[in-house]
Amino acid sequence: MDSGSALLASLGKMKQLGVALSIDDFGTGYSSLSYLRHFPLDTLKIDRSFVNDFNKSENNASLVVAIIAMAKNLNLRIVAEGVETAEQLHFLRSNGVSIIQGFYSAKPCHRVN
Repeated sequence: MDSGSALLASLGKMKQLGVALSIDDFGTGYSSLSYLRHFPLDTLKIDRSFVNDFNKSENNASLVVAIIAMAKNLNLRIVAEGVETAEQLHFLRSNGVSIIQGFYSAKPCHRVN
């Protein structure tokens, strides 16, 4: 993704139309802290790899807590992806995440036309 003026103008127009903008899979691949600074985002979705690994080390848990704190300070809605266990749900809820996606809440739905 490019943070050029044409992209920012397009995102601004979308926001004016009432479109909510999210950054998906935050923390992996091409997601970047600069997106949080430049783009008019509404929601940050924490990648499932962070959720899955939070209990494997103190550093992993600290990283998830830092992502949550950063999103809160930027007034972004937070969604945690890949929640599969009660332990993950408890950890996320205790750190202020109220929106989750994953097998713990529901299996994926497939629409057949």
